[in-house]
Amino acid sequence: MIYLVEDDPSIRKLVSYALKGNGFEVSAFESGEEMWKTCRDDRPELFLLDIMLPGQSGLEILREIREDSILHSAPVIMLTAKGSEYDKVLGLDSGADDYITKPFGMMELLSRVRAVLRRSTARKDSDDLSYGGISISQASHHVKVAGEKVELTLKEFNLLLYLMENEGIVLDRDSILNTVWGYSFDGENRTVDVHIRHLREKLGDEGQRIETVKGVGYRFRGSDE
Repeated sequence: MIYLVEDDPSIRKLVSYALKGNGFEVSAFESGEEMWKTCRDDRPELFLLDIMLPGQSGLEILREIREDSILHSAPVIMLTAKGSEYDKVLGLDSGADDYITKPFGMMELLSRVRAVLRRSTARKDSDDLSYGGISISQASHHVKVAGEKVELTLKEFNLLLYLMENEGIVLDRDSILNTVWGYSFDGENRTVDVHIRHLREKLGDEGQRIETVKGVGYRFRGSDE
């Protein structure tokens, strides 16, 4: 089930038609207030959110989704007429998985939807990982350090997972941004550095396993040697 929240009736109808025509089940809403009435029961596989909405904005809905105990891991794609770099960073740093600027083609939208759903499914199906004192569970979406649960944001969780899945491999900032945030654009590698810093702090002494490779990116060191 895909949940679409879009206040423009023509866009809402067009997107719904395109998704249904390609085999997706869709529920469309004009506002967040309407959406919240059913989404916790339906547990959508994906949210498509416009930013400019009556009442609760798309970014506010996104933040509430990420804080919700039931919905927090659901992927979110932002649909908006705003195309500035600042708005992209704000949406992605708030936990969006991808960002599409209006006007967009239906083929592009369908491609982005399929890509985000593939990433989401792959992560759910992957095995739990453990290195040193860090263990990460896909099923429960929990991270533990020395047996103690550590609270991470969704992006911090996905960032740690990507690093651990590629243990010993140097990952450049662009690949991290594209994989974890689902979007690539020039000049915003600093968002990766900020999240790495926060992640290291939350992991305590085990944060040293995330190594900086000068001029390239980051590497997760699983071995204590």
